[in-house]
Parts: sequence; structure tokens; C-alpha cells
Amino acid sequence: MKFKYDVLVIGGGHAGCEAATAAANLGANTCLVTMDMNKIGQMSCNPAVGGIAKGQIVREIDALGGYMGLVTDATAIQFRMLNRSKGPAVWSPRAQCDRGKFIWEWRTILDHTDNLDIFQDQADELLVENGKVLGIKTIWGIDIYARTVIITAGTFLNGLMHIGKRKVEGGRCAEPAVHNFTESITRHGIRADRMKTGTPVRIDRRSVHFDEMEPQPGETDYHQFSFYGPHRHLPQLPCWTCNTNEEAHEVLRRGVADSPLFNGQIQSTGPRYCPSIETKLVTFPDKNSHPLFLEPEGVDTNEMYLNGFSSSMPWEIQLDAIHKIPALRDAKIYRPGYAIEYDYFDPTQLKQSLESKVIEGLFFAGQVNGTTGYEEAGGQGLVAGINAALLCAGKEPFVMNRDESYIGVLIDDLTTKGVDEPYRMFTSRAEYRILLRQDDADARLTERAYNIGIAKQDRYDWWMQKKEHINRILDFCNNTSVKPEVVNGFLEHLGTSPIKGATKIVDLVARPQVNFENLSAVIPSLKEAIEASPNRKEEIAEAAEIKLKYKGYIDRERVFAEKMHRLEDIKIKGHFNYSELHDLSTECRQKLEQIQPETLAQASRIPGVSPSDINVLLVLMGR
Repeated sequence: MKFKYDVLVIGGGHAGCEAATAAANLGANTCLVTMDMNKIGQMSCNPAVGGIAKGQIVREIDALGGYMGLVTDATAIQFRMLNRSKGPAVWSPRAQCDRGKFIWEWRTILDHTDNLDIFQDQADELLVENGKVLGIKTIWGIDIYARTVIITAGTFLNGLMHIGKRKVEGGRCAEPAVHNFTESITRHGIRADRMKTGTPVRIDRRSVHFDEMEPQPGETDYHQFSFYGPHRHLPQLPCWTCNTNEEAHEVLRRGVADSPLFNGQIQSTGPRYCPSIETKLVTFPDKNSHPLFLEPEGVDTNEMYLNGFSSSMPWEIQLDAIHKIPALRDAKIYRPGYAIEYDYFDPTQLKQSLESKVIEGLFFAGQVNGTTGYEEAGGQGLVAGINAALLCAGKEPFVMNRDESYIGVLIDDLTTKGVDEPYRMFTSRAEYRILLRQDDADARLTERAYNIGIAKQDRYDWWMQKKEHINRILDFCNNTSVKPEVVNGFLEHLGTSPIKGATKIVDLVARPQVNFENLSAVIPSLKEAIEASPNRKEEIAEAAEIKLKYKGYIDRERVFAEKMHRLEDIKIKGHFNYSELHDLSTECRQKLEQIQPETLAQASRIPGVSPSDINVLLVLMGR
């Protein structure tokens, strides 16, 4: 075996899998080094993909030719579209997956990817010469050389797990930590620090009183993650909800003194948006209960995940508190929750291609950049894999703007603002949410991906066909009028004003009460136009309807985006007395006064200055 490659990927998690397949699919001779080939794509915490903003990232990965959406659809055991009560800009798909099947689906993909080798070993030392990466030395003394190296080591670098006062070295439960590798990187001037995350207790479903919980069924409609792949096929299982109570809280309060989060044992920063149960008690002392979600881990297992009960308290405290919850009074556990500390590297030392500014040819992706979440990791891994392959081919890097994708927002935030806590994507982090919808990720990204070679011909052909059918429906609605006698009875039934003369369908669809489904019942020609799509009719109709209903908002946001592109060099220093701009958040005013940024672009990259604050400044600049 020849240990010399174009791209070497360290770590077989969500970032590593996307990075390795992306590089290989672009023609780079690639090797994925992983500690355990049987745990590739392991879902270390909840076996769920997607959620608010995260679901958009997965659809972007799919639109770019990545695999997370395909793997999720193939292993989904419950699917839901979140935020349906709100506008489509924040609709977010989420799926509970079969943990074991997820791993083997990824393994199958990797095993059948051309230009890709898998090697089971552990990185011990980064090899660097004259500021350029050469490869790695493994713990077995094997030198693996490569023109580029992508580090996607997750939580394994000097990983330390905590349950109560007990500490055990490890990157995940029952898996060893990686020592020495961080130090071999930082000696070259790359900054590292520590972060912390955690995971809840796992419960045996046979010991749960489901009749005392509320079921949360999934959805079986046409929605899914992949724009291109087959529909979900596994049986759909319910999740279940209940709440903690004061009795459980009383038990947990007794354990706070022994919690490593509060006794000084853990010094690193944890995810503020996914707090442990003990943190919830301390932060919200007046709350008498907190919601819990009991979620299945697979079709053929009794293991269930207690979402909302992340903890690093002593195992006895965890179990006693759970037993105070009526539905869980007889619960048996597979393992208690635990916290884990690990090394990460300062992402402000990266270019937007995710290549290091310090070591040429070295890329970082995933939790090692200070992020949390499978989706954030997968998006970074895909971009790092693409750019490592492009670098080897002597081509320009692939970079996405903030108005082009949530992945672009994520990487821009990391590389320009840095992190002071584990970074999690939210829709509120993006200033162009209406442009970055889950329904149009393929419209935004597939042609770009095809042009660099990562999206293949069949995927591109499918998008072009879909685009043609969307435009056909749009043209029909823009050019077809209906008379009052055809629709007025229908409109009055819906409680909206009747029309006085012939009106185009586009103007009817713009009304909140009207949609394609109910309008098709009275305009058969509209139904025929929708049904003319050869497949995925519902998805195509949804995309067309959103374009019609929200055209004004979409156009306005596009104007803002184009203005931001033009204002990259506009000077704002000295133009404002920030203390008087009360439309800005207090934190924003304080940061702007302190830093006095030269340009609007620089202001947007200051931690504490939100996208909405930038929009306020844009309006004021316009005035």
C-alpha cells in the first residue's frame, strides 16, 4: 500500500465523511484515517439530523453534492418539518435516525467511492516542513504523506469525560482520547483552547410507562432532505414528551455540589443553547418543570434518548431524579449522561476556504473549529474537502457568501468573529433568511457545485428539469387570468375579498388565505399545470408557490444583499454616535463604541453585532 495522497482526512465523523467523499469525487487521491471503521459517521449524541437552521444546512449539503441528506433519508425513523406555523424562510426539516443504520449507510457510500482509501489508525503527529503540511505520523509509526491534510477530529483531542467527580480520558464513551496530536499542531503557532459538551442518559424503552406520556408522531408527506435521492422507507416511530417536576428538581439540587460544571472540575465553555439539566435549574430557579423528549434510537433497539436531560452529575443522582418523573418511575438505563472536554483550534486563523493561514495545505473542519452539531460539521467538511481538492488541482477556492448559504454564514462567522462558546447555527444568525430557505437550496447551489465538478451530471440534469417545471408554473400563474364568476364564491368562503374583474392567478395566490391546493379545486387548468410535472410534483409546486407568495420579500432582501456587496468598502467610522441609535441592541452599541469599526463590513464581523443590527445601519446609511 502506498501511503502518499493528494488529500488526507483525519477523523471519520460527519465532517470527515463529507470531506473525504467530496475530495475523492473531485478526482483527488484521498485517504480517510479513522480510529474505528465500524463507527464511521457515529451520532455521538442524539441520533437526529436537522432542526432550526440545521435542516437548511443539510439541504445545502445535498444541493452541493454531499451525502448527509441521502444518508438521513435512508435511515430516518421520524421526520418533521419544524416551524410550519411561521413563514417558509424558517421552515426546517428534522429527522430522528436509526443510529446503527446511519453508520452503515455512510460506510457503504465510502466503500463505493472511487479515489478513496480508508485506513484504521490514529494520528499522533502532524508533519510540517517550511510552513507546509507534509502528512501525519500515526501511533503505529506509519508515515502517511499528503499534499493537503484536513483535520476533523471531533471531541477526541485530549478528550476528558466527566460523571460526577469521576474523570475518564476518552473521545466518546468507551473510545480512547487522542493525545500528542494537538501539541504537534500548536507548536507551529496555531492557537488551541478547550470546550465542553454533554449527552443525556439512555433509557430502556421496556421500562417506560408510555401511557403517561404524550406521543409526538412524525409526518409522512413528501418532504425529505435530499432533493435528488429516494424517499424515506423505514417505518416511522413516534417520539414521546413529558416534563420534570419539583420532586426531580429537589433530587438534582442535592447533586449540584458534585456536578463538575459547578465544583470547578470543568473549566471550559459549554453550549449555551443546549444546557445541562443542572444548568437549567441554576439558571431558571423559578421554573417548576422542564420539557423532556424521549426519542427512539432505532427500529430494532430498545435504547431511547432522553432529550432535555443532558447531565454530568453523579449517576445515582441522575437515576434518582428520573425515577421521580411518573412515566419514568421504573426506568432502567443503559448508561448515564456525561460531559466531555476537548481541544479546538481558533477558527480566526483560517481562510474562508477553511485552509490554515499558518500552515499551507492544512485544513480544519467540524468541532475542532469550535462548532457543535452534526450539520455544522458536515457543511464545513464538505467545503474543506472541496477546497483541499481544488488546491491540489491548482484551482481557485470555493467560497460561499452570506446571502448564498447558511454554510457561508457559518464559515464567515467562524473565520471573522471567532468563537467564545460552541457555535450553533440559528436562522437569526443569517441576515438573508428569506433567500436561504430550505426549499431553494438547489436553486442557490447546484449549478455552482456542478461547475466545479462536485455535483454530477445526473443531479444537475434533475435540477435543470425541476427548474424548467417551476418556471412553467410561474409563467402560467403570471399570464393566466380568471373571471369573478369563477372564483368569487370560493374567495368569499375563505373570508377574503371578491375580485371585480379578471385577475391573474399570481395576484390571487399572493393572498394569505389562498394556496395552490385550494385554488386548484376551482381552477382545473392550474391543477393541470401542477400535475404536468413528471415527478416530485408536490415539491415543485411548493417551490413555485413560495416564489409567488413571497416575491416582494425575496426581491427586497436581494436588494439588501446586493447593497452589502457594494458597501464592503464604505467607511462608517465617525458617521454615527452609536449611543444614540436605540434601534441597535445594547451590546451592539457598546461594541461599536468600543471598537469604532472603519467599514460596515468590519462592523458586521464584530461579536455581539447581529445581522439585524447591520440591517439597521444599512437603513441609516441609505438615509
